[in-house]
Amino acid sequence: MRRKNVMNGSVPIARVAPAIWLLIVALSLPFRAAGDPPGEIAERIDALRAQIAHHDELYFKKAAPEISDYAYDQLKRELAVLERDHPELAAGRGDAAIGDDRSGRFATYPHRQRMLSLAKSYTETELRAFAARVSRQLSRKDVAYVVEPKFDGLAISVTYQNGRLTRAVTRGNGDEGDDVTANVMTIRGLPRQLRSTSPEGGSNPIPDLIELRGEIYVGYAEFNRINREREASGATLFANPRNLAAGTLQQVDPAVTAARRLEIVFYGHGACEPALTCPGSQLDLLRRLRAWGLPTVGNPRRVTDADGMWQAVREVGQERGHYAFPTDGAVVKVDDAAAQRELGETRNAPLWAMAFKFAPDEVETRLRAIDWQVGRTGVLTPVAELDPVQLGGSTVSRASLHNAREVVRRDVRLGDYVMVEKAGEIVPAITGIDLKRRSPASTRYVLPTTCPECGTALRPLADGTASLLCANQDCPAQVRRRLAHFVSADAMNISGLGAASIDKLVKAGLVRTPADLFHLRRSGLLQSGVASETTADHVLKEIEHSKRAELWRVIYGLGIPRVGATTAHVLALRLNSLEDLARWEGRQRGFGTAVPAADLAPDAVAALDEYLRSPSHRAQVLALAELGIGRTESGRATAGPRKLAGKVFVLTGALPHFTRSEATEKIEQAGGRVATAVSRQTDYVVFGDGSGSKLDAARKIGVAEIDEAGLLRLLAGE
Repeated sequence: MRRKNVMNGSVPIARVAPAIWLLIVALSLPFRAAGDPPGEIAERIDALRAQIAHHDELYFKKAAPEISDYAYDQLKRELAVLERDHPELAAGRGDAAIGDDRSGRFATYPHRQRMLSLAKSYTETELRAFAARVSRQLSRKDVAYVVEPKFDGLAISVTYQNGRLTRAVTRGNGDEGDDVTANVMTIRGLPRQLRSTSPEGGSNPIPDLIELRGEIYVGYAEFNRINREREASGATLFANPRNLAAGTLQQVDPAVTAARRLEIVFYGHGACEPALTCPGSQLDLLRRLRAWGLPTVGNPRRVTDADGMWQAVREVGQERGHYAFPTDGAVVKVDDAAAQRELGETRNAPLWAMAFKFAPDEVETRLRAIDWQVGRTGVLTPVAELDPVQLGGSTVSRASLHNAREVVRRDVRLGDYVMVEKAGEIVPAITGIDLKRRSPASTRYVLPTTCPECGTALRPLADGTASLLCANQDCPAQVRRRLAHFVSADAMNISGLGAASIDKLVKAGLVRTPADLFHLRRSGLLQSGVASETTADHVLKEIEHSKRAELWRVIYGLGIPRVGATTAHVLALRLNSLEDLARWEGRQRGFGTAVPAADLAPDAVAALDEYLRSPSHRAQVLALAELGIGRTESGRATAGPRKLAGKVFVLTGALPHFTRSEATEKIEQAGGRVATAVSRQTDYVVFGDGSGSKLDAARKIGVAEIDEAGLLRLLAGE
């Protein structure tokens, strides 16, 4: 196996100092007279431009990139070298280097000050060359820099006028971007009004107008939660948090955006008026952002030379595995604002900042087999079985192959040596094949034609995706996974019945449908080995308690394709019982007058139509209804999630209008929980006069902070 690590220099030669490698390639070309560029170079430039345009469309507008950031940057680097050496072929290129994330779904709005990207580096040599150039241009060696983690999300510009949030715009083409104000306003912890005094009581001047530059992203916990939900509903998983953040921000319905927990961080500014109120340094900006009540970069490092800069970048690389947010590098900025202005900028990037991109942690290992897993909806997912290898601090022996089309497109063959990396630092995925090591005796992989669990003939999924489907609803794998989903924490939350317990119950013939769980007896739990004498009563108690679950949990637990938790919430808010769910009358009429089909997404309508057309599915829904599932003690179904369901709050200081107990009661009535201490599980700290250590603790770990007015907005569902 071969492994690379950007921090210690042990990398394959094609990944070492890409600029030098490209220069070697360029020097190896035959000499041509000036003004007579070789035809093959012009063809290569055209090919590179076409490739980059294709990947820009996927990355910026569809949030569905096909290649890694590293591979994309290498295409851009190669093009830059060729255009530099042949300027006559680069004419009229304009702002191609910055990309364009305008989606066509929103009105556009101009930036008051052009919104730039960052120049990128991948090696220590390139980063030190940046520092040397800055010193030469400023004619001094004592230049201070600030090093920050580089968040991997979607660039955003948020304008505050007289301290009030007025507009949020994506970077777009640098001059104008999509106006996504409505979606950004759904982000929890983003204040509508800036604080004019710091928590310590000092003055914190607010400019009349300031464009704050930052990043919208999705934390790892939310990324995993949403992918679990999508897997449960049969939807395609997001490849990484950046794709999820971009796709969420591009939703035309703010309600869909609000259902996913986007986060935002600020680290720069554009236009700032009047100039006297603008921060005098990068560190001053970060301090003032925090004092204004905005989420900003934690633990910035200030250094005074190239050695310190490189050490700080290395520290970010070592720490990023512990971050709760996705990061793909570090950003180095000249600290002093006056020096920044002296250094200036190009059309696309400031000359006083440089991004250092961590090359993806990648290893080469052998593909031993492809395991086809049958999901609860019958969709088959290919998983690569690998020779175990160390990757990102853990042993990896399995990797995603996404779907059948991907297996065919890549021409993956058993015995191949494949490159594996952790996509978005989370999910191991195959990114390439070492064709030089492929055995001459290898043959193309043949896709399965029958279900590996029940032998049913497979067919393509009806929605046109590149997946294979086992249509046998009684397939043992589907039965097990449907029941495991039903009892999961995100659905009915029946503790004591995990996947292993469900397997035993199914094998013993005790359960096949969700309703069967509520007919289990102590003897069956003991005989199947699911519970012991001491735990059987606990399991039965949990099953009985789950009968009082909220209606949306029951609907979600049914595992209807394309009906995730968000759609289940919509249904539960409009239905009275599971009997109403069983009254589905087709996509044209919906649930009669209760829930018109127009209230639901088209794919959810089609999925409900197909699911409830099945007599066995209707029977399962009605069997649960007869047991009283999804109803309160009064007989009326619970009306979906409460506004603060699942959120954890910590109260600190004296609130203007509520006592501590009154605020606690309101939060708990809305489904939230009040804790006594701040932790990484805390969603909000509600602060008032005299707030102390709890507020400080929240700021250290990036917990959202709101005042009483902010709490009232949450309680009102704003």
